[in-house]
Amino acid sequence: MESKDYLKDISEIKNLMNKSSRFISLSGLSGILAGIYAIIGATTAYFLVKNSNRGYLILDGYIFKLCMLILALVAILSIVTGIILTTKKAKKQGAKIWDTSSKRLVSNFLIPLITGGTYILILLYQGKYGQTAALMLIFYGLALVNASKYSFGDIKYLGIIDIILGLVAATFPGYGFWLWVIGFGIMHIIYGALMHFKYDRV
Repeated sequence: MESKDYLKDISEIKNLMNKSSRFISLSGLSGILAGIYAIIGATTAYFLVKNSNRGYLILDGYIFKLCMLILALVAILSIVTGIILTTKKAKKQGAKIWDTSSKRLVSNFLIPLITGGTYILILLYQGKYGQTAALMLIFYGLALVNASKYSFGDIKYLGIIDIILGLVAATFPGYGFWLWVIGFGIMHIIYGALMHFKYDRV
């Protein structure tokens, strides 16, 4: 009995240490919704481009600016949804939404993301947009892998998949749009669903 109690105590201590060093209130449902937003945004942008006079994007064109606005709205909706659902989950768990682990998570996620976003904007300013989809996937994937140390380890696998998709998109730029849809849309829905049933429903 004493041996079993000892092992149980060790297990509880380990769980407490894991909770204190990792932010585990991320919502799987927010991942699903982010994927849905991405697919809706991509579908809208696709039909805008296909039904335009040229049928393709140019940097100083109205359609390109409209597509960038759609992309920004997708990002904003995803962030707002993530904050709302994660806050709701944290309150339900009795956990703090803004503690040391969440601060580490955010900082480690934003460093690669902001670096990549800035680099993409520089390329767009220079009139180079052929690798935009690839770079978005790669830097977003790197951000997820970097942040996974401070949250669910499963996030790392989503990040690795996005990095691979980004490298494929860089190799075959003509498929960048569809790989972007897979990475930000379909993979987010799959990942969010897995996280929801694995963690949210416990």
